Amino acid sequence: MGTGNWAFAAGQPSWFNLHMTLQIVPVSPVLGAEVIGADLTSLSDTGFARISAALTDHQVLFFRDQDELPADVQVAFAERFGPLHVHPAAPTLDSNPAVFVIHAHKESKVANGNGWHTDVSCDLEPPLATMLQIHQLPDTGGDTLFASMFVAFETLSAPMQSFLTTLSASHESEHIYRGRYADRGVDDQHQSYPRADHPVVRTHPESGRQALYVNPSFTTRINELTPAESQALLQFLFRHQQRAEFQVRFNWTRNAIALWDNRATQHFALWDYWPAERKGHRVTIKGERPFFKPGPLPRIRMRLGGRL
Repeated sequence: MGTGNWAFAAGQPSWFNLHMTLQIVPVSPVLGAEVIGADLTSLSDTGFARISAALTDHQVLFFRDQDELPADVQVAFAERFGPLHVHPAAPTLDSNPAVFVIHAHKESKVANGNGWHTDVSCDLEPPLATMLQIHQLPDTGGDTLFASMFVAFETLSAPMQSFLTTLSASHESEHIYRGRYADRGVDDQHQSYPRADHPVVRTHPESGRQALYVNPSFTTRINELTPAESQALLQFLFRHQQRAEFQVRFNWTRNAIALWDNRATQHFALWDYWPAERKGHRVTIKGERPFFKPGPLPRIRMRLGGRL
């Protein structure tokens, strides 16, 4: 990794590293923190515990000044969080099916993540977290937006919160995945794609915070409502989730890493760099089945500008 974030004890020669400080610096009041001084190739148990706790606290973490991680090293780090998730549709490395190859260029028909979503919410047990390192990036563009679904829920009125906790939603993927990767050699003619029902509000198993768990990519309807009611409510919730007040925007640099909690966030990878190329490796950690645990309904004071 780069040396810009190494710290040396006073009076010691610069070639003898006695201590590397691991700093976690918030990048917004709502979500996101930059992790400085972390060598993910040889992270101590104490350092990993701090990063794991920071992910729960800040929902998405950013690491700069990294070397390109070999696939097995990235996989080994991700496995410290738990078993890995295998994507139901996307192209992977031949040597390791847990590594999802992110790649968009001038001949691409689609770019991964180009729309608000949480990863693979159509699975019965959707991913816990995702770790992405970008190895090749355009000169400009290609930023990723992240939004906090904790704050999206906490800024709703108490009556709306109460109503949403009684509902479940259908998450489907046929309309997303069928034929999506044909230009990358994926033949899915005999493939079936997952669907699942999840609570509209899910409880985070570590923090206990409640998150709004619907997204415009995979969520197709609210099960307890009529089609018209479902469509109206989902459109309101999607607009609310996408408010700028709930977001942080990450400007990638070469070999930077983002690690995000899919139980608490949505993201949108901008495809504003065509015909330039963007490429990297993504590894995803398997999660648990979403659940809602009743408790006091949280409210936060935030002045939301503009009109929906």
